[in-house]
Amino acid sequence: MKRWASFLLALEILGIALFSAMYDSLDFRIYWLGGHVVTDGSRLYHERIAGLWFTNTPFMAALFAPLAALPLTLARMLWQSAAFAAFIWACSLTAKLADRPPPLVAVVAAGLLLEPVRHSFFLGQVNLFLLALVLADMHRAALGRPAGIGMGIATAVKLTPAIFIVLLLLTRRTKDAVTALAAFAVCTFLAYAIAPDASRTYWLHTFFDTSRVGVTYISNQSPYGALARILHGTAEIGSWYTAIPLTIGVCGLAIAALWARRGDWLSATAITGMTGLLVSPISWAHHWVWIVPALAVLLRDGCRKTALAGCAIFVLSPLWWTPHNGVPSEYGLHLLTPVADCYLIAGLYFLAHMAIRLRHEHDTHGASSASTRRPSSAVDGSFAKLML
Repeated sequence: MKRWASFLLALEILGIALFSAMYDSLDFRIYWLGGHVVTDGSRLYHERIAGLWFTNTPFMAALFAPLAALPLTLARMLWQSAAFAAFIWACSLTAKLADRPPPLVAVVAAGLLLEPVRHSFFLGQVNLFLLALVLADMHRAALGRPAGIGMGIATAVKLTPAIFIVLLLLTRRTKDAVTALAAFAVCTFLAYAIAPDASRTYWLHTFFDTSRVGVTYISNQSPYGALARILHGTAEIGSWYTAIPLTIGVCGLAIAALWARRGDWLSATAITGMTGLLVSPISWAHHWVWIVPALAVLLRDGCRKTALAGCAIFVLSPLWWTPHNGVPSEYGLHLLTPVADCYLIAGLYFLAHMAIRLRHEHDTHGASSASTRRPSSAVDGSFAKLML
Protein backbone atom coordinates (compact mmCIF):
# COMPACT_ATOMS: atom_id res chain seq x y z
CA MET A 1 0.00 0.00 0.00
CA LYS A 2 2.86 2.39 0.77
CA ARG A 3 4.12 2.04 -2.79
CA TRP A 4 0.69 2.81 -4.21
CA ALA A 5 0.28 5.71 -1.81
CA SER A 6 3.65 7.16 -2.86
CA PHE A 7 2.76 6.78 -6.52
CA LEU A 8 -0.64 8.41 -6.02
CA LEU A 9 0.86 11.26 -4.01
CA ALA A 10 3.46 11.87 -6.72
CA LEU A 11 0.68 12.13 -9.31
CA GLU A 12 -1.29 14.48 -7.06
CA ILE A 13 1.73 16.73 -6.51
CA LEU A 14 2.33 16.85 -10.26
CA GLY A 15 -1.33 17.64 -10.82
CA ILE A 16 -1.31 20.48 -8.27
CA ALA A 17 1.87 21.93 -9.79
CA LEU A 18 0.53 21.85 -13.36
CA PHE A 19 -2.87 23.12 -12.29
CA SER A 20 -1.33 26.01 -10.34
CA ALA A 21 0.74 27.03 -13.33
CA MET A 22 -2.06 26.84 -15.88
CA TYR A 23 -5.40 27.57 -14.19
CA ASP A 24 -6.49 31.02 -13.01
CA SER A 25 -8.09 30.07 -9.66
CA LEU A 26 -10.91 32.55 -9.08
CA ASP A 27 -10.68 33.01 -5.32
CA PHE A 28 -6.93 33.39 -5.40
CA ARG A 29 -7.28 36.05 -8.10
CA ILE A 30 -9.70 37.93 -5.83
CA TYR A 31 -7.23 37.67 -2.93
CA TRP A 32 -4.39 38.85 -5.18
CA LEU A 33 -6.39 41.79 -6.52
CA GLY A 34 -7.48 42.59 -2.97
CA GLY A 35 -3.81 42.96 -2.09
CA HIS A 36 -3.57 45.59 -4.82
CA VAL A 37 -6.42 47.77 -3.57
CA VAL A 38 -6.33 47.21 0.21
CA THR A 39 -4.73 50.63 0.83
CA ASP A 40 -6.93 52.42 -1.72
CA GLY A 41 -9.55 53.83 0.64
CA SER A 42 -12.69 51.70 0.98
CA ARG A 43 -12.49 50.47 -2.60
CA LEU A 44 -11.82 46.93 -1.37
CA TYR A 45 -15.46 46.56 -0.29
CA HIS A 46 -17.21 49.12 -2.49
CA GLU A 47 -16.20 47.69 -5.87
CA ARG A 48 -16.42 44.18 -7.29
CA ILE A 49 -13.09 42.44 -7.87
CA ALA A 50 -12.94 39.98 -10.78
CA GLY A 51 -16.73 40.20 -10.93
CA LEU A 52 -17.27 39.29 -7.25
CA TRP A 53 -17.20 41.06 -3.89
CA PHE A 54 -14.21 40.73 -1.60
CA THR A 55 -15.80 39.22 1.55
CA ASN A 56 -12.77 38.42 3.70
CA THR A 57 -11.27 40.59 6.43
CA PRO A 58 -8.96 43.56 5.75
CA PHE A 59 -6.19 41.55 7.43
CA MET A 60 -6.57 38.88 4.75
CA ALA A 61 -6.19 41.53 2.05
CA ALA A 62 -3.18 43.05 3.83
CA LEU A 63 -1.49 39.63 3.89
CA PHE A 64 -1.76 39.55 0.11
CA ALA A 65 -0.10 42.93 -0.41
CA PRO A 66 3.39 41.33 -0.79
CA LEU A 67 2.04 38.65 -3.16
CA ALA A 68 0.30 41.38 -5.17
CA ALA A 69 3.74 42.69 -6.11
CA LEU A 70 4.46 39.40 -7.93
CA PRO A 71 3.11 38.27 -11.30
CA LEU A 72 -0.21 36.44 -10.87
CA THR A 73 1.02 33.02 -12.03
CA LEU A 74 4.11 33.07 -9.83
CA ALA A 75 2.12 34.29 -6.83
CA ARG A 76 -0.47 31.56 -7.39
CA MET A 77 2.15 28.81 -7.62
CA LEU A 78 3.78 29.99 -4.41
CA TRP A 79 0.39 30.13 -2.68
CA GLN A 80 -0.64 26.65 -3.80
CA SER A 81 2.74 25.23 -2.75
CA ALA A 82 2.32 26.79 0.67
CA ALA A 83 -1.24 25.44 0.88
CA PHE A 84 0.06 21.95 0.11
CA ALA A 85 2.67 22.29 2.84
CA ALA A 86 -0.04 23.46 5.24
CA PHE A 87 -2.14 20.41 4.38
CA ILE A 88 0.78 18.07 5.09
CA TRP A 89 1.22 19.83 8.43
CA ALA A 90 -2.50 19.48 9.17
CA CYS A 91 -2.42 15.75 8.35
CA SER A 92 0.62 15.27 10.57
CA LEU A 93 -1.04 17.10 13.47
CA THR A 94 -4.24 15.10 13.02
CA ALA A 95 -2.26 11.86 13.18
CA LYS A 96 -0.48 13.03 16.33
CA LEU A 97 -3.78 13.96 17.97
CA ALA A 98 -5.06 10.48 17.12
CA ASP A 99 -2.09 9.14 19.11
CA ARG A 100 -1.54 6.40 16.55
CA PRO A 101 0.24 7.95 13.59
CA PRO A 102 -0.34 6.07 10.32
CA PRO A 103 2.08 6.58 7.41
CA LEU A 104 1.93 10.30 6.60
CA VAL A 105 2.35 9.72 2.85
CA ALA A 106 -0.77 7.54 2.79
CA VAL A 107 -2.80 10.01 4.85
CA VAL A 108 -1.87 12.99 2.65
CA ALA A 109 -2.50 11.05 -0.56
CA ALA A 110 -5.89 9.91 0.71
CA GLY A 111 -6.79 13.33 2.10
CA LEU A 112 -6.19 15.01 -1.24
CA LEU A 113 -9.00 12.88 -2.69
CA LEU A 114 -11.56 14.58 -0.46
CA GLU A 115 -13.63 17.10 -2.41
CA PRO A 116 -13.32 19.97 0.11
CA VAL A 117 -9.53 19.67 -0.11
CA ARG A 118 -9.57 19.39 -3.90
CA HIS A 119 -11.98 22.31 -4.10
CA SER A 120 -9.70 24.45 -1.93
CA PHE A 121 -6.85 23.92 -4.40
CA PHE A 122 -9.22 24.45 -7.34
CA LEU A 123 -10.23 27.89 -6.07
CA GLY A 124 -6.89 28.78 -4.46
CA GLN A 125 -8.65 29.07 -1.11
CA VAL A 126 -7.25 29.78 2.37
CA ASN A 127 -8.98 26.89 4.18
CA LEU A 128 -5.97 24.58 4.46
CA PHE A 129 -3.94 27.28 6.21
CA LEU A 130 -6.74 27.83 8.74
CA LEU A 131 -7.03 24.09 9.34
CA ALA A 132 -3.30 23.82 10.05
CA LEU A 133 -3.19 26.88 12.32
CA VAL A 134 -6.07 25.67 14.48
CA LEU A 135 -4.80 22.08 14.63
CA ALA A 136 -1.39 23.34 15.74
CA ASP A 137 -2.98 25.07 18.72
CA MET A 138 -5.24 22.13 19.53
CA HIS A 139 -2.21 19.84 19.50
CA ARG A 140 -0.42 22.15 21.92
CA ALA A 141 -3.50 22.19 24.14
CA ALA A 142 -3.58 18.40 24.10
CA LEU A 143 0.03 18.38 25.33
CA GLY A 144 -0.78 20.90 28.05
CA ARG A 145 1.34 23.60 26.41
CA PRO A 146 0.41 27.28 25.91
CA ALA A 147 -1.70 27.82 22.81
CA GLY A 148 -3.87 30.41 21.10
CA ILE A 149 -1.69 32.33 18.64
CA GLY A 150 -2.65 30.16 15.67
CA MET A 151 -6.35 30.44 16.45
CA GLY A 152 -6.08 34.20 16.80
CA ILE A 153 -4.36 34.58 13.43
CA ALA A 154 -6.85 32.22 11.78
CA THR A 155 -9.76 34.24 13.24
CA ALA A 156 -8.23 37.47 11.96
CA VAL A 157 -8.07 35.95 8.47
CA LYS A 158 -11.56 34.42 8.52
CA LEU A 159 -13.89 34.85 11.47
CA THR A 160 -15.28 31.31 11.71
CA PRO A 161 -12.28 29.87 13.65
CA ALA A 162 -13.37 32.10 16.56
CA ILE A 163 -15.54 29.20 17.71
CA PHE A 164 -12.36 27.44 18.86
CA ILE A 165 -11.65 30.35 21.21
CA VAL A 166 -15.03 29.67 22.82
CA LEU A 167 -13.98 26.03 23.24
CA LEU A 168 -10.84 27.17 25.07
CA LEU A 169 -12.99 29.16 27.48
CA LEU A 170 -15.33 26.22 28.05
CA THR A 171 -12.40 23.95 28.83
CA ARG A 172 -11.00 26.50 31.31
CA ARG A 173 -7.95 27.31 29.21
CA THR A 174 -8.53 31.00 29.86
CA LYS A 175 -4.92 32.07 29.28
CA ASP A 176 -4.96 30.41 25.86
CA ALA A 177 -8.23 32.13 25.00
CA VAL A 178 -6.80 35.49 26.03
CA THR A 179 -3.71 34.77 23.90
CA ALA A 180 -5.95 33.98 20.92
CA LEU A 181 -7.97 37.17 21.40
CA ALA A 182 -4.76 39.18 21.74
CA ALA A 183 -3.37 37.68 18.52
CA PHE A 184 -6.65 38.47 16.77
CA ALA A 185 -6.56 42.05 18.07
CA VAL A 186 -2.95 42.58 17.00
CA CYS A 187 -3.67 41.34 13.48
CA THR A 188 -6.86 43.39 13.24
CA PHE A 189 -5.21 46.60 14.45
CA LEU A 190 -2.29 45.98 12.10
CA ALA A 191 -4.78 45.78 9.23
CA TYR A 192 -6.40 48.99 10.47
CA ALA A 193 -3.02 50.74 10.45
CA ILE A 194 -2.47 49.60 6.86
CA ALA A 195 -6.01 50.15 5.58
CA PRO A 196 -8.12 52.29 7.97
CA ASP A 197 -10.91 53.08 5.49
CA ALA A 198 -11.32 49.48 4.38
CA SER A 199 -11.26 48.32 8.02
CA ARG A 200 -14.02 50.74 9.04
CA THR A 201 -16.15 49.71 6.09
CA TYR A 202 -15.72 46.01 6.85
CA TRP A 203 -16.37 46.07 10.60
CA LEU A 204 -19.21 48.59 10.50
CA HIS A 205 -21.04 47.39 7.37
CA THR A 206 -19.72 44.46 5.31
CA PHE A 207 -19.25 42.20 8.34
CA PHE A 208 -23.05 41.91 8.74
CA ASP A 209 -23.93 41.65 5.04
CA THR A 210 -24.65 38.17 3.62
CA SER A 211 -26.24 39.56 0.45
CA ARG A 212 -22.83 39.84 -1.22
CA VAL A 213 -22.70 36.07 -1.72
CA GLY A 214 -25.14 33.64 -3.31
CA VAL A 215 -26.75 32.13 -0.21
CA THR A 216 -28.83 29.64 -2.22
CA TYR A 217 -25.91 28.32 -4.28
CA ILE A 218 -25.61 24.55 -3.86
CA SER A 219 -22.09 24.87 -2.46
CA ASN A 220 -23.51 26.57 0.65
CA GLN A 221 -24.04 23.53 2.87
CA SER A 222 -25.14 25.39 6.00
CA PRO A 223 -28.65 25.04 7.51
CA TYR A 224 -29.29 28.60 6.33
CA GLY A 225 -28.35 27.71 2.77
CA ALA A 226 -30.50 24.56 2.80
CA LEU A 227 -33.53 26.48 4.13
CA ALA A 228 -33.00 29.23 1.55
CA ARG A 229 -33.10 26.63 -1.24
CA ILE A 230 -36.17 24.91 0.19
CA LEU A 231 -38.03 28.22 0.69
CA HIS A 232 -36.94 29.63 -2.69
CA GLY A 233 -34.82 32.40 -1.18
CA THR A 234 -34.05 34.18 2.07
CA ALA A 235 -37.17 36.35 2.20
CA GLU A 236 -39.14 33.71 4.15
CA ILE A 237 -36.37 33.14 6.70
CA GLY A 238 -37.16 35.44 9.58
CA SER A 239 -35.64 36.15 12.96
CA TRP A 240 -36.87 32.72 14.14
CA TYR A 241 -33.92 31.18 12.31
CA THR A 242 -31.54 32.51 14.98
CA ALA A 243 -32.71 29.70 17.27
CA ILE A 244 -31.31 27.06 14.91
CA PRO A 245 -27.60 28.04 14.85
CA LEU A 246 -27.83 29.01 18.53
CA THR A 247 -29.11 25.54 19.47
CA ILE A 248 -26.55 23.79 17.27
CA GLY A 249 -23.76 25.97 18.64
CA VAL A 250 -24.64 25.36 22.28
CA CYS A 251 -25.04 21.61 21.80
CA GLY A 252 -21.95 21.22 19.61
CA LEU A 253 -19.67 23.18 21.91
CA ALA A 254 -21.01 21.33 24.95
CA ILE A 255 -20.22 17.97 23.32
CA ALA A 256 -16.76 19.20 22.26
CA ALA A 257 -15.98 20.50 25.74
CA LEU A 258 -16.97 17.19 27.34
CA TRP A 259 -14.66 15.28 25.01
CA ALA A 260 -11.83 17.76 25.66
CA ARG A 261 -12.25 17.35 29.41
CA ARG A 262 -11.83 13.61 28.90
CA GLY A 263 -8.52 14.30 27.22
CA ASP A 264 -9.73 13.61 23.67
CA TRP A 265 -8.69 16.78 21.86
CA LEU A 266 -9.00 15.22 18.41
CA SER A 267 -12.73 14.62 18.96
CA ALA A 268 -13.08 18.11 20.44
CA THR A 269 -11.37 19.60 17.39
CA ALA A 270 -13.49 17.72 14.86
CA ILE A 271 -16.75 18.48 16.69
CA THR A 272 -15.93 22.18 17.06
CA GLY A 273 -14.94 22.44 13.40
CA MET A 274 -18.24 20.82 12.34
CA THR A 275 -20.20 23.04 14.73
CA GLY A 276 -18.57 26.12 13.22
CA LEU A 277 -19.70 25.03 9.76
CA LEU A 278 -23.26 24.44 10.96
CA VAL A 279 -23.70 27.76 12.78
CA SER A 280 -22.27 29.90 9.99
CA PRO A 281 -24.80 31.20 7.44
CA ILE A 282 -22.29 30.50 4.67
CA SER A 283 -20.41 27.19 4.64
CA TRP A 284 -19.15 26.58 1.13
CA ALA A 285 -18.20 23.04 0.13
CA HIS A 286 -14.51 23.97 0.30
CA HIS A 287 -14.95 25.07 3.95
CA TRP A 288 -15.63 21.44 4.92
CA VAL A 289 -11.95 20.53 5.23
CA TRP A 290 -12.84 19.73 8.86
CA ILE A 291 -13.89 16.34 7.53
CA VAL A 292 -10.20 15.37 7.83
CA PRO A 293 -10.09 15.29 11.67
CA ALA A 294 -13.67 13.96 11.73
CA LEU A 295 -12.73 10.93 9.63
CA ALA A 296 -9.65 10.44 11.78
CA VAL A 297 -11.88 10.26 14.88
CA LEU A 298 -14.18 7.69 13.30
CA LEU A 299 -11.30 5.51 12.14
CA ARG A 300 -9.46 5.72 15.43
CA ASP A 301 -12.59 4.64 17.27
CA GLY A 302 -13.22 1.69 14.94
CA CYS A 303 -16.34 3.13 13.26
CA ARG A 304 -15.28 1.84 9.86
CA LYS A 305 -18.73 1.73 8.24
CA THR A 306 -19.49 5.30 9.28
CA ALA A 307 -16.05 6.41 8.12
CA LEU A 308 -16.54 4.63 4.79
CA ALA A 309 -19.87 6.41 4.29
CA GLY A 310 -18.20 9.72 5.12
CA CYS A 311 -15.41 9.04 2.64
CA ALA A 312 -17.94 8.22 -0.06
CA ILE A 313 -19.86 11.45 0.54
CA PHE A 314 -16.82 13.72 0.68
CA VAL A 315 -14.89 12.07 -2.16
CA LEU A 316 -17.80 11.69 -4.61
CA SER A 317 -19.54 14.91 -3.44
CA PRO A 318 -23.00 14.01 -4.81
CA LEU A 319 -24.35 17.49 -4.08
CA TRP A 320 -22.82 18.58 -7.40
CA TRP A 321 -24.84 15.90 -9.22
CA THR A 322 -28.13 17.59 -8.32
CA PRO A 323 -29.67 20.56 -10.18
CA HIS A 324 -27.83 23.78 -9.35
CA ASN A 325 -26.55 27.02 -10.89
CA GLY A 326 -29.90 28.70 -10.30
CA VAL A 327 -32.18 26.35 -12.29
CA PRO A 328 -35.78 26.14 -10.94
CA SER A 329 -35.48 22.44 -10.04
CA GLU A 330 -32.78 23.35 -7.52
CA TYR A 331 -35.32 24.94 -5.18
CA GLY A 332 -38.11 23.57 -3.00
CA LEU A 333 -38.42 20.31 -1.11
CA HIS A 334 -38.04 17.22 -3.32
CA LEU A 335 -36.50 13.76 -3.45
CA LEU A 336 -33.04 15.14 -4.20
CA THR A 337 -33.01 17.55 -1.24
CA PRO A 338 -31.07 15.13 1.03
CA VAL A 339 -28.52 14.61 -1.73
CA ALA A 340 -28.24 18.34 -2.40
CA ASP A 341 -27.57 18.90 1.32
CA CYS A 342 -25.44 15.82 1.93
CA TYR A 343 -22.56 17.67 3.65
CA LEU A 344 -25.02 19.34 6.02
CA ILE A 345 -26.66 16.02 6.87
CA ALA A 346 -23.27 14.37 7.36
CA GLY A 347 -22.22 17.16 9.74
CA LEU A 348 -25.40 16.85 11.81
CA TYR A 349 -25.02 13.07 11.91
CA PHE A 350 -21.44 13.39 13.13
CA LEU A 351 -22.48 15.64 16.02
CA ALA A 352 -25.26 13.23 16.97
CA HIS A 353 -22.88 10.28 16.69
CA MET A 354 -20.35 11.90 19.02
CA ALA A 355 -23.08 12.86 21.49
CA ILE A 356 -24.33 9.26 21.62
CA ARG A 357 -20.80 7.96 22.12
CA LEU A 358 -20.48 10.20 25.18
CA ARG A 359 -23.25 8.23 26.87
CA HIS A 360 -21.44 4.94 26.30
CA GLU A 361 -17.95 6.19 27.07
CA HIS A 362 -16.86 6.09 30.71
CA ASP A 363 -13.10 6.12 30.33
CA THR A 364 -11.06 8.99 28.92
CA HIS A 365 -9.39 8.53 25.55
CA GLY A 366 -6.14 9.37 27.27
CA ALA A 367 -6.51 6.06 29.15
CA SER A 368 -6.92 4.30 25.81
CA SER A 369 -9.81 2.07 26.87
CA ALA A 370 -9.75 -1.29 25.10
CA SER A 371 -13.54 -1.23 24.70
CA THR A 372 -13.44 1.89 22.53
CA ARG A 373 -10.16 1.64 20.64
CA ARG A 374 -8.75 -1.05 18.47
CA PRO A 375 -5.14 -2.18 18.72
CA SER A 376 -2.65 0.19 17.16
CA SER A 377 -1.73 -2.23 14.39
CA ALA A 378 -5.36 -2.40 13.33
CA VAL A 379 -5.87 1.33 12.96
CA ASP A 380 -2.55 2.37 11.37
CA GLY A 381 -3.27 3.42 7.83
CA SER A 382 -7.05 2.83 8.09
CA PHE A 383 -7.87 6.18 6.52
CA ALA A 384 -5.65 5.45 3.56
CA LYS A 385 -6.92 1.88 3.20
CA LEU A 386 -10.52 3.07 3.01
CA MET A 387 -9.72 5.57 0.30
CA LEU A 388 -6.94 3.78 -1.56
